[in-house]
Amino acid sequence: MKKPRNQLKRFAICVTDAEPDLEPRKVYQVLPDRAAARSQYLRVIDESGEDYLYPADYFILVRIPKAAAPTLVSQI
Repeated sequence: MKKPRNQLKRFAICVTDAEPDLEPRKVYQVLPDRAAARSQYLRVIDESGEDYLYPADYFILVRIPKAAAPTLVSQI
């Protein structure tokens, strides 16, 4: 699936320790997934570098300054 070039990157902070594949207080990149959102899930890129679905209540969406987004993406 191709994504638009001007699409803003979205980020979320993990707020749970219920999932062993996620680190609490870590910032994760969120990928668009309308079907997942309808089911109250977020598609995030985890430590493996792959994207997976997790319950949306495991995260708080945050606004990151546009200039900081490339730095966060390279660290994730």
